[in-house]
Amino acid sequence: MRVYVKSTAIVLLSATLFGCGGGQEYADLREFMAEVEERPKGRIEPLPTIQQVPPYSYQASNLRSPFEPPVVIKRVERDRGGVKVTPDLNRAKQYLEQYPIGSLAMVGTLAQGPSVYGLVRDADGGVHRVQSGDYMGTDHGQIQSIGDGAIELIEIVPDGNKGWVERSRTVTLGGENRG
Repeated sequence: MRVYVKSTAIVLLSATLFGCGGGQEYADLREFMAEVEERPKGRIEPLPTIQQVPPYSYQASNLRSPFEPPVVIKRVERDRGGVKVTPDLNRAKQYLEQYPIGSLAMVGTLAQGPSVYGLVRDADGGVHRVQSGDYMGTDHGQIQSIGDGAIELIEIVPDGNKGWVERSRTVTLGGENRG
C-alpha cells in the first residue's frame, strides 16, 4: 500500500510539472527577455559630491514669535519722578504666568455677589477663574479690571535700556489679544 501511495504521488507531481512546462504561449515573453539581456549594459553616473555646510545656530529666543500678532506698546503714564517700575521677581508665580498672553483666551465671566471673575482658557484647554489683582502671561501681567467682554491688564516688560516699562494689554472674549 505504501508503494502505491508513493508512486501515485510521483505520477501526480510529474503531471503537474509537465502541465507547467514550456508551451508556445510564453514564447513572446521569452523572446523579449532574451532581447533585453542582449542589450549593452548601461553606465550609472557617480553620485555628486556633497558639500559640507557649516552649522548655523538659530538664536531668536529673545524675539517675538512669528505666529503671534505684533504687540503695540501703550505706555501707562505715571507722574514724573514717581516710583520706578520693576517686577517683583521674588513673588510666587501664579499658574497662568507660564503661558504667553497670546495663548490665553477669555471665555466668559462669572459673578458671585459683588465679585466678578474672568474665565480664561489656557493653551492646554484648561479653564481657570481669575480676578482683579491676579497675574497671567509671561510678562508679569497683573489684571486691572474684568468686564463682560475683556480683561484689562498691565504688563511690566524690559524697555531696552536695562529698565522696565508698563504696558497695557487686553484679552478679549473669544481670545483676540490686543496690545
